[in-house]
Amino acid sequence: MNRRRLLQSIAAAATAPAFSKPSPWKLNYMLASSMYGNLPLAEILPEVRKAGASAIELWPKKHGTQREELNTLGHERFAEMLKQYDLGFGGTTRYDLGPFELTEEISIVKKLGGAFIVTGGAGDWKGLMPDQLKANVKAFVEKMKPHAALAAENGVTIGIENHVNNLIDTPDSLRWLADAIRKMPGIGIALAPYHLPQDTKLLSDLIRHIDQKMTLFYAWEHGKGCMKPMPKEEELQQMPGRGPLDWKPLLDALQAVNFTGPTEIFMHPTPRGIPILPTASETTAEIARACQHLDKLVA
Repeated sequence: MNRRRLLQSIAAAATAPAFSKPSPWKLNYMLASSMYGNLPLAEILPEVRKAGASAIELWPKKHGTQREELNTLGHERFAEMLKQYDLGFGGTTRYDLGPFELTEEISIVKKLGGAFIVTGGAGDWKGLMPDQLKANVKAFVEKMKPHAALAAENGVTIGIENHVNNLIDTPDSLRWLADAIRKMPGIGIALAPYHLPQDTKLLSDLIRHIDQKMTLFYAWEHGKGCMKPMPKEEELQQMPGRGPLDWKPLLDALQAVNFTGPTEIFMHPTPRGIPILPTASETTAEIARACQHLDKLVA
């Protein structure tokens, strides 16, 4: 090897990426617009990165008004605002539409560069024996096939949340859903620990079972609930680091399955449609605190 070629090879080695040392795993935070209640996007978007997130998801009434505001602003203006603040667009939550009426929403989310739509399951669930409930979950998945296929064609995933009083609201129904959609693109699970028993082993095992079908993860614990007025310090126990849930086993499970999808620091205030704290800056600080709590556990 001549001297010139030797120097070139040394320079190339010095500037080459260190592939032998992978980047450490971390949570990928996304902001749920509902955390700011009915505040306008002009006030929320400047807060997203301060809150530890790099992208936003839009919620409609009654939890927020930002999805409706998107229609008023227009898609082009919203895209300009995202660019102004160097933000990504994650998607939308559309319980109001349900899982079978998402055709137009899929088109909008795709146009804006989003990746998901969160909604609930559909079908009878109340008072059923396990065998019948399992059959109903399977029937739901069959009905979802054309909708999931359309979502997949457009680069979007429909995330089914385990919402209370819903076909998908128990650990078993989540396992059955995960198994039924394992090889089905365009549909996944938006996992909300709040709606499940606050048992770290159960929650961690569910994360591992859902595995690559996790569309979105809510960093949201039950605390003292969200269904009635209570002192703010009690209501905030839904937030990581405020309530009693040990998040470390859940984070270990997320790392074990290499979950790189969006994680939302989350809670519901009472009444719905108000920020979780009185001002945007206070809300941002509380979300950032929760991010820091989880990041310390990961580290």
